[in-house]
Amino acid sequence: MSALAVSLPPIDDPTRRPLALVSTGMADGPPHTIDPWLADARAAASGDRRAFERLYRAHVDRVFSLCARMLADRTLAEEVTQDVFVRVWEKLPGFRGESALSTWIHRVATSVVLTRRKVDATRHGRLDDREDAVDILPAAPASVGDRMDLEQAIAALPPGARRIFVLHDVEGFTHEEIAEQLGITSGGSKAQLHRARMLLRAALNR
Repeated sequence: MSALAVSLPPIDDPTRRPLALVSTGMADGPPHTIDPWLADARAAASGDRRAFERLYRAHVDRVFSLCARMLADRTLAEEVTQDVFVRVWEKLPGFRGESALSTWIHRVATSVVLTRRKVDATRHGRLDDREDAVDILPAAPASVGDRMDLEQAIAALPPGARRIFVLHDVEGFTHEEIAEQLGITSGGSKAQLHRARMLLRAALNR
């Protein structure tokens, strides 16, 4: 993924305001609490494309991994990864440093992926974003042998279960955060995660 080249929109200087940062505690906090990407984030927010390229190269692999897991389609994941970084470029002036840049980029990526899924589902008349979708969709039949690894097993999950598993067990979101992002209840998130884990256990034990 490091070879990907994101195409950025032109910079509109009159409307592209500098990055506003909250206090980072540099005066009285330990050095290890400072986000190492804060300076590049600030420079990129002011239009420095070289700084943004450094951010891109540092974070693109993780973003692609997230997209690939949630979409179960590497070609589509490459396309959505590009969309993520275009969105990051557009939103950087609003990044206030209240969380680590990597965390912020991850949240942007998750939002872009979920939006893409909803658009595609609406376009094709699918309803697999509903809270009970994991109980409606059948588990993908196992088409590989006993060597199916975890990545393959995750990709074989029904879309709703896969998203919950990736967001919770891989990316570390809480059920409350997932519920807010997906528009479901935290109980629905927990139920889908349980189903995802059961399906994974069954697939990996074959």
